Amino acid sequence: MLYIIIAVLVFGILVATHELGHFLSAKLLGVKVNEFAVGMGPALLKWGKGETLYSLRALPIGGFCAMEGEDDDSADPRSFGRASWWRKIIILCAGAAMNFLTGLAVLLVLNSQSPGFAMPAVAGFMEGYGLEECGLLPGDLVVSVDGRRMYSMFGYNRLTSALSRSGDSADWVVERNGERISLKNVSMPRQARVDEEGRPTNYRGLNVGLGWQEATTGRRLLYSWYDAVDLVHVVWESLGSLIRGQVGLRELSGPVGIVDMMGQVGSDPQLSPTPLAAARNLADLAALIAVNLAVMNLLPLPALDGGRVFFLALNGVLYSLFRKKIDAKYEGYVHLAGLAALMCLMLAVTLSDVGKLFGR
Repeated sequence: MLYIIIAVLVFGILVATHELGHFLSAKLLGVKVNEFAVGMGPALLKWGKGETLYSLRALPIGGFCAMEGEDDDSADPRSFGRASWWRKIIILCAGAAMNFLTGLAVLLVLNSQSPGFAMPAVAGFMEGYGLEECGLLPGDLVVSVDGRRMYSMFGYNRLTSALSRSGDSADWVVERNGERISLKNVSMPRQARVDEEGRPTNYRGLNVGLGWQEATTGRRLLYSWYDAVDLVHVVWESLGSLIRGQVGLRELSGPVGIVDMMGQVGSDPQLSPTPLAAARNLADLAALIAVNLAVMNLLPLPALDGGRVFFLALNGVLYSLFRKKIDAKYEGYVHLAGLAALMCLMLAVTLSDVGKLFGR
């Protein structure tokens, strides 16, 4: 139960952090903010400072930043609707940027205590495949394959994925004895064979594993950035799987599923044998969720920040070509329809999450 409560608080903090990005950028760029709230529901505490009302609300599930003229026309010259297009884009993107920076900050804290980093490495070669003279050596740390960077957190999976996609040869960059080496057109074709038990195989003959790289201050900073960027790749690949139909509704998770997953990870004695391990695992998940929120909010879909940025860009193109813009009323209808569709999707995912909870 403790970890579920922590998960709810973490999720709420991440959403509130998103709104904080909108708030700080609006203040910085001179757009009037009527209210900034931490939490949702009835207000527990309110206080005013300058033109903005600040509130702490009862439900720790997010927050909001209410800007003047954000959803309606306002004559106030400092309203959001009357701000220049570049100010609007910065304010709209600032929430996602804050989520990404939050994920990066969490990874920096986690990596600050790491003595080193596990990296994908060449573990050796299968006998008879003729790779001994290919240029790679056992113990080489893999930096990239065909330009695809092998980041520390998910490097092993990315390496196996890159090998599955590459042709008979690939360009490798490896680190050997602290020196970075580029190897062009490393030949490693698949070979159809039969193993000792008579089963057909189709291997390249390369064994991959994990190597170790000692941590320095520079590497901690660098690999924290790599990890954050790689989380973006994870989200994109997940979206690609969803679009291609490789992932169904049953595999999606909303807030209920995420909180349940974090509760399980924190309380599972095998995954989290100690409170410190539980805290680290929850922090890893928090970083993933933060980056996920950043990417999802910038998708060019109605009702999301990315959708509003898309309409700003579209209006800019239309105005430059025809001196006309899409009527704000019709844009509002599109965002309203998008919000309704998003709410229906969230309801379906939530019902699926609840079904999975009761189905266990």
